[in-house]
Order: sequence, then C-alpha cells, then structure tokens
Amino acid sequence: MMADADPVVVWTLEHLIESCGAFASDERRRHGQETASNSFLFCAIDCTIHFSPTPTDSLNPSTKIEFISKMALAPTVMVVLGSLAFGIFWILAVFPAVPFLPIGRTAGSLLGAMLMVMFRVISPEEAYDAIDLPILGLLFGTMVVSVFLERADMFKYLGKLLSWKSRGGKDLLFRVCLISALSSALFTNDTCCVVLTEFILKIARQHNLPPQPFLLALASSANIGSSATPIGNPQNLVIAVQSKISFGKFLLGVLPPMLLGVFLNAAILLIYYWKKLSDEKDVEVASVSAVAGIGDQYVASHHRFSPATMSHKDWDSMVPCSSVDGNFAHVETLRNRRISTESYSHSVSSSKAELTMPLNGFNEEAQASMSYTRSGSSMKGMKDEILFYSSEEKEATIERWKVLLWNWLVYLVTIGMLVSLLMGVNMSWSAITAALALIVLDFKDARPCLEKVSYSLLIFFCGMFITVDGFNKTGIPSALWDLMEPYARIDTASGTAVLAFVILFLSNVASNVPTVLLLGARVAASAAEISPAEETRAWLMLAWVSTVAGNLSLLGSAANLIVCEQARRSQSFGYNLSFLTHLKFGFPSTIIVTGIGLLLMR
Repeated sequence: MMADADPVVVWTLEHLIESCGAFASDERRRHGQETASNSFLFCAIDCTIHFSPTPTDSLNPSTKIEFISKMALAPTVMVVLGSLAFGIFWILAVFPAVPFLPIGRTAGSLLGAMLMVMFRVISPEEAYDAIDLPILGLLFGTMVVSVFLERADMFKYLGKLLSWKSRGGKDLLFRVCLISALSSALFTNDTCCVVLTEFILKIARQHNLPPQPFLLALASSANIGSSATPIGNPQNLVIAVQSKISFGKFLLGVLPPMLLGVFLNAAILLIYYWKKLSDEKDVEVASVSAVAGIGDQYVASHHRFSPATMSHKDWDSMVPCSSVDGNFAHVETLRNRRISTESYSHSVSSSKAELTMPLNGFNEEAQASMSYTRSGSSMKGMKDEILFYSSEEKEATIERWKVLLWNWLVYLVTIGMLVSLLMGVNMSWSAITAALALIVLDFKDARPCLEKVSYSLLIFFCGMFITVDGFNKTGIPSALWDLMEPYARIDTASGTAVLAFVILFLSNVASNVPTVLLLGARVAASAAEISPAEETRAWLMLAWVSTVAGNLSLLGSAANLIVCEQARRSQSFGYNLSFLTHLKFGFPSTIIVTGIGLLLMR
C-alpha cells in the first residue's frame, strides 16, 4: 500500500498537515486553548502515516492549484451563503447610503454578522468568540481620552500653532501637514480631522487662500501620521493586538517612513498647488490673536462641554470655563465695571447735590447734617460695591487657576498613558485606566463625556469581526492566499511589491480594517517561515501600506470622508471636495509615499 500510494494524495495530505498546523498554532496564540482544528490535524497525521513520502515536485502545478482549492474551500452552500453575507457587508461598508438599502455602515456590519449566523456559516458561540475585546477596549479608552483632551483645549492650542508667526500659504500648508500628522499619531486620525477641519477652513478663508490644498493636506497627513503608533487608527489597533508587538517597537519601526512620508506628501501638495498659493503675497499672516479668537469661538461652539462650574450666572461673557488665555476678556470686564462704578458715583453725587440744596424750613445746620448723612451713606455704598467687585475678581482668578490645573492634569494623565504603552504595559488596560482616571478626577457626572464616545464605531467593529471570521471559514481567503503566496514573499523585492499592491487594492476595495483582518495572520505566517524578524516586518509593512492606502481615493479612509463631510456641511465656510479632485492628488502621492516608505522599513 505504501509503495502504491498516489503522489497527489500524499502531496495533498502533506500540505493539509502543514496548513492545519499553522492554523492551530495561530488559534492557540490568539485564544490560548486548543481548537477543533487539532483533532482534524491528528486525523490527517494518522492517515498520512499509511503512505510513503513522495516528492511533490512531480505534481503538475495546475493539479496542485486544483487540489489546494478543493481542500481549502468549505462546502459549496456555505461558500455561496458566506460570500453573499460578506458581499452585503462590503457594499454597505463602502457605500453606506446605497439606494436599495440606505441603513449605513454600522447597521450593515450587524446585518452581515447576523446573516453569517443565520446561514450557519458560523455558530452563535463562534460569533461571540470572534469579537476581539482587547481591540474594543483600546478603542474605547483612546476615544474617552481624546474627549478630555478636547475639553482641555489641546486642539485649540494646535490651531494657534498653525498661525503663530506663519508666512504665507506655503508655510501654512506645511504646518497643516506636520501638525495633523503628529496629532493623529497620538489622538487618532479621525479625531484630528473632526476637530481641525472647520478651523482650517476659517484660516484659509480669512487669508483668501484656496481651501482645497489645506483640506487635502489635513486628510492625507492625518492618515500618514496615524501609521506611526498602534493608537493612531483602528487597523493599527488590530495589528498591535494580534501581533503582540510592543508600542515602542511599533513606533521605532514605522516612525522613519512616517516622517519622510509627511515631507514627501507636503512636497507633492506644494508642487500641485504652487501657483494657487503663490497668488498671495508671502507676508506675515495677520494677527495671531485674531486667528486664535476664531479658534476659541469655534471650539467653544462646536467641540467643548458647557462650563460646569460658574460662580455667577451672568459671567458667561467674561471667560469661558476651559479658557486659560482670558486676559483680553478680563480687561474688558474690568473696564466695564469701572465705567459702571463711575456712573454710579456720578449719579450718587448728583443726588447728593440736589438733596443738599437750601430747602424751605430748614436751616443751614440741618442742611449740613443731611448732606453729611447722605454723603456718608453714598460712600458706604460705593465701598460695598468695590468690595463686591473685588470678591468677584478673586473668584474669577481662582476659577481660571482651577481650569489651568485641570488642563495640566489631563495632559499628565495622557503622558502617563503614553509612557505605559512605551514600557510595554497592556495597551487596552492602559487606555481604559487613563480614561477612568480622567473621569474620576473630573469629579462630576460622566454621562456628558461618555455620550461623545462613538459607540456606533464600536458596534461596527463587533459586526465586522463576526462577518470577516465567517468569510474566513468559507475558505475563499485561504485559497486565494495559497495561490498568491509564492509571488508575495517579503524576502524579495518583487514579492514585497506584489504584496504591497494587493494590500493597496484590497484596502480601497474592502476597506483597510477588513483587509488587515483577512490578510494579517496569513502574511505573518508566511514571513515567520523566513525568520521572526521578517514576521515583525510583515506586520509593520501591513500597518504602513494599509494606512497610506487610505490616501489613494476619497473612499479609502474614514478620515477622508470626515474631512469631506465636515467641509461640505460647514455653515459659514462650506466647500465640496470631489472624488476626482482627491484622486488626482491621492493616486501619485499614495504610490510614491508607499514605495519610498517601504525602502526605509527594516
């Protein structure tokens, strides 16, 4: 029997053992327990020992492909139904307002998950197990910390930094690229785009500059900058949790390509819009305080909590609760109080003069006595008013110091979270701990703060985890990867180019987070066969390419859509950023930045 063994059967079983072993190892690493695949693996080993080892080189390549596909794919009914469920999820994720089912991305992900369970592609228990709680915890914690940083005027100060001693449109464009990249690496790209879009529109309009290059700079640089840290964007969260790469190692691996990518992206923008930005004189941008005033007004009206502790109900016009730079408002308030005090003193003096005039029936002594009495009363009233105003000024000073102390506490807690991440502490619990520390230090009802968390995004992730896991169980991703793997190995330049192209394509067709979920484990397993260092490089390469791929088209990244929608809906400075406008810049920028960044990644 051993001598008569069919070489095709032997090769198939050997490949089956190898695939099952890799899958079982990956499942043990992810879940910490044996999976059902182990029993299948042992069964395959038991069958294989009855056959003699036969070289697989004698097999026809087309025969290999045919047997791999048959072996990897699930039953036909499961493949069809699973593909249908994933297709519905994909359409609603990429086109959330599709006419025949305009239910949005979040509901679309839940619909895809429900169909996977209803079609019995996966069981309910497997669906629950597919949800990655560490990723959700890290995402929730970073969102809460971002809300408190917003309250602490972090983004207002970033806005002021944009206009501080700036000269002309080109300088402003470069600053937008640099500040949006750095802030998105620490506060996520979506948060950066939500807060800074309208502020940048106002700066461009104030200085008669075209908004288009600044909006493109904000969105593209936010995407590039977010690639540098595990907390910069959702796909990096997935990669960091699944790969178990430390925060510091992740940062050191992607930071050089990120910095060079930001400069290249800014250079491409300047080349594209040099003439439009040169129409304006390169003179020093008008008063920083004027732009800062715009930022204060915008932050106060759009992205800040209402003042929670005010000592007097009529002080709303004096100093915002979260504003530290309140000198101008304070001077105006003192000036108003001085005028009102002078008016009051003048009216009292007039009344005193009238009352001390000679009256019929009163002698001079009586008049003098009355004049003295009323003069004393008016002086006492003026003294009370001055004391009252002094106490109010003292309370205002105390209030401003409280706000300043609170802002610094928020910054210190955030720095502590970043230090913990750099030291290798569990990322999910570090973010959750920082979020809860800020809630406790705030010492008030946390509901207004927690209401700003994007729970729809968390629900979208839950549905997406289930849908992608069900699609993986159909065997289609594994079959496709088996066909492509020989040409996409990262130890060769051609293999790296092919893999980068596949990631770019899938990130724009299926979105970057599903792409990472579909390819991550497979790309890492292929690289691990070369060396552990190559496995780490494969994860970092996936993070870099899938993130920068968001710049290729308007639909490639949520940050792009946020900037587009925020600009279009702006009541005072509305601007429509079209798909073709973004594509003309995004395509060459993405190819150049991705390619040069890969050369620096080691």
